[in-house]
Amino acid sequence: MSVFGKLVLIGVVGGAAGWAGLAAGGKGWTPAMLTDVAQAQFTALMGRQAEAMPAATRTPTGPVIYYRHPDGLAEWSATPIETADGNAFVPVLASEDVSFDPEAVTPLEPESGERTLLYYRHPMGLPDTSPVPKLDSMGMDYLPVYADEASDAGSVTVSPGKLQRTGVRTSIAVFEPMATAVRAPGIVALDDRRVSVISLRADAFIEEVEDVTTGSIVEAGEPLAMLYSPDIVSAAAQYVSDLRSGEGRVEGSRQRLANLGVPVSVIDKIAADRRTPVQITLMAPRSGVVLERMAVEGMMSEAGETLFRIADTSVVWVMADVPESALTGLAGGNAATITFPGLPGETFSGMIDKIYPEVDMQTRTARVRIDLPNPEGRLLVNMFADVALAGGDGAPVVQVPETAVIDTGDRQVVIRDMGEGKFAPQDVVLGRQAAGMVEILEGIAEGDRIVTTSTFLIDAESNLNAALAALTAPEAGE
Repeated sequence: MSVFGKLVLIGVVGGAAGWAGLAAGGKGWTPAMLTDVAQAQFTALMGRQAEAMPAATRTPTGPVIYYRHPDGLAEWSATPIETADGNAFVPVLASEDVSFDPEAVTPLEPESGERTLLYYRHPMGLPDTSPVPKLDSMGMDYLPVYADEASDAGSVTVSPGKLQRTGVRTSIAVFEPMATAVRAPGIVALDDRRVSVISLRADAFIEEVEDVTTGSIVEAGEPLAMLYSPDIVSAAAQYVSDLRSGEGRVEGSRQRLANLGVPVSVIDKIAADRRTPVQITLMAPRSGVVLERMAVEGMMSEAGETLFRIADTSVVWVMADVPESALTGLAGGNAATITFPGLPGETFSGMIDKIYPEVDMQTRTARVRIDLPNPEGRLLVNMFADVALAGGDGAPVVQVPETAVIDTGDRQVVIRDMGEGKFAPQDVVLGRQAAGMVEILEGIAEGDRIVTTSTFLIDAESNLNAALAALTAPEAGE
């Protein structure tokens, strides 16, 4: 027969087997009847008579358990009866059908002759136990529970093979200083202490503005604008008159000019020349960058109106947003390492100047201010930064990997390795978290071995053992 013919034959035989299964379900055929029907169908497809096919002879054994309809209909009887047309029902022996005799179930022997079998539990973890082996609704065997496994209701014993298959890994709790490096995003901001607003203390007219615009860099004492103020001119004239007369009101006249915001250098020049100036020069009070220019030639500026805003950018702030959970261990003076996406490959060093006493309601972060030198002016306002802050007091603490902790919200647990494949959950109190490690305040000590992977599997098994122990405890008492 060709390969194609064989493939066709296999497909036809599979279809016949499926048909036979459906027919058996509808007509109530037994496994023995299905075997005969399958043989008959197969021989018919092969083009030969069923009688020509050699088959193994099966001799039914056991007592008669019921009687079935001779034509395969879904009718049975516990006693010998006949059909309406006079045909006798066919007896079915014990070996021809599934036995429901409890004595036929072979008890599950313990793995070791010294282990004591207590009960059998549901394979899917349902709260159901049995003193004898049984199957659940899906046909799965109940699992045995031995005395050495149930001695501790919250513990679980795992075989070496299962440990390897589930990938259980353990580590030892260490007692050493915690590396609390905190990483946070940041942004460059101006130092508020280095920003100056330039305004007048008297009404004045701006007659001329120097070639200064927003973004210009100016030096302290550099002229910014020329202005005429009637109040300042009047005070200067009084000062010159007092100087010429030699009267004792000179100091008062000089103080009046100072109160109007006239620089000391300009006052000294008036005293030396003994002349009243018509224009007064407005000069930069500090070196820095012009952030804002409001002065325009010909304008009339009222007292207190801002004309220029200048900032010294030789030192800037980096404002880092640190999560409230990472604030523990941070303090003023701690070192900070900062990088900027706009300056790749460069690292800047600074220190924490202040931790703001407020947490943002939306982001749940606190602002940490870092002073950073900027002598070349390369750090621009509002540049993004990546900040790494060093924290911790250097004191050693008990710590374990973060993966070892099961946090349910109201309960934190680690799984202790008791040795010889036995594990038990242990409630712990957590402290700081950093660099993949968690500080343990209570629960375990240095040197304890704990599970770091597959913790949820072992915890679920231990909780199941505890629940089953609670269910079986009343039975034991009875």
